[in-house]
Amino acid sequence: MGNGTSIGKVRGLGAAHEGAHHWLVQRFTAIGNLILSVWLIGSFLWLPDFSYDTVIGWLERPLSSTIMILFVVSTFWHARLGLQVVVEDYVHQPGSKFAALAALNLISVGSVVFAVFCITKIAIGGSI
Repeated sequence: MGNGTSIGKVRGLGAAHEGAHHWLVQRFTAIGNLILSVWLIGSFLWLPDFSYDTVIGWLERPLSSTIMILFVVSTFWHARLGLQVVVEDYVHQPGSKFAALAALNLISVGSVVFAVFCITKIAIGGSI
């Protein structure tokens, strides 16, 4: 991909060969989070009160639970992308960087799975 000149490095998007994709996905998740946050705030404003039964009843609706799952997935995906950049930029030892990225991925995926499980359990009818 070039002969070591500056233009050869730019054409290949640097050492990782995927810099623009990561940036673009982070922007898409930010836009999704903005739209879903507006929906969430609007939905809460339409609730008559914030009692446990009211919120559970709202979350039992198929549309509410589906959009809430989208919100959780998008939020954690966006957070993981942002924290990945922080780790890649500021952790310099290869072993520490690997451990930090592995922990970040495990925590992110585990949190999303747990949240989706809880929302699904509420939507099906068994409150937590």
